[in-house]
Amino acid sequence: MSAFLIAEVKITNDAWVPDYATHVHKLVAKQGGKYLSRSGNITSLEGKGPDYSLSAVIQFPNKAALQAFVNDPDYQPYAKARQAGSVSQLYMIDDTDVAGTIPYLTKG
Repeated sequence: MSAFLIAEVKITNDAWVPDYATHVHKLVAKQGGKYLSRSGNITSLEGKGPDYSLSAVIQFPNKAALQAFVNDPDYQPYAKARQAGSVSQLYMIDDTDVAGTIPYLTKG
């Protein structure tokens, strides 16, 4: 079952960005992951607009692969640099479809 990392990043100091962008995609690929989107083109369609600069969606083959990426010792220096130069929220979701499991949410 695929797992997705969703990142919301508000950059406060962009010194970390070039090195991160150059190296982290290789670490994502090492765990079987691939970027589906990484963009600063964020448009609010409903509610208050986001308070972040960048958003990324990365697909991994499963939750274990996503966790392996996040916990990879090779990733830690990049994660620390991102954390020092941004306010970040990272989420993991899977591709479960809850339709049919909630009475008011039917499949189809």
